[in-house]
Amino acid sequence: MAQRVSADRPLRLVVFDCDGTLVDSQGIIVRTMERVFDAAGLPRPDANAVRRVVGLSLPEAIAHLLPDLDAPDHHELAGHYKRAFADMRAAGGDADESLYPGIAALLAALDDAGYLMGVATGKSSRGLALTLDRYGLARYFITLQTADLHPSKPHPAMLRTAIAEAGAEPEQTVLIGDTRYDMAMARSAGAHGLGVTWGYHPGDELIEAGARGLADRAADVPALVAGLID
Repeated sequence: MAQRVSADRPLRLVVFDCDGTLVDSQGIIVRTMERVFDAAGLPRPDANAVRRVVGLSLPEAIAHLLPDLDAPDHHELAGHYKRAFADMRAAGGDADESLYPGIAALLAALDDAGYLMGVATGKSSRGLALTLDRYGLARYFITLQTADLHPSKPHPAMLRTAIAEAGAEPEQTVLIGDTRYDMAMARSAGAHGLGVTWGYHPGDELIEAGARGLADRAADVPALVAGLID
């Protein structure tokens, strides 16, 4: 990764969410959740309800879907989900996740402009590594923060850690994500939240949660980022 940081300006950090922001993973997430609920003898969750919890850690997401169950049940189902997800991912096909249009070019443009970059995601470390390796994106990121290392979004721990690892400051950091959990996390960490409208929560919710702007296309992101921290 190129790191052309001028000595007379502060470090500028751009942190991305993954699911719903870098990759469209709703297909495999919904199918995996359906498989887990089927195996447990539970009624299948509504697909839109599943999309609404993407970005949370697994136990937290399942707690939202099954609020009447206890925490040990949520964690047990989360374990089943991880195994089912790995099986479905290995199978590939139309259940797999895909890179959103323009993301590869966006990361290259931000890198060329001298921004530091990271990821803060509800994925596990292993899941994130597989996604980044699949699309050759790992080289762009200097900090990777995942759900198995931190409390679930919107808790600010993973973003605060990303900022600290990069040596940046919150006011020079933009968190790019598609859910209100991302925007709330950015606000709690003192960073700027930039919403993307190609993911799983509508733009008006992102603005309500604290987004400083909305990008409708990956190509829109560099100018919006520059407007916030340049």
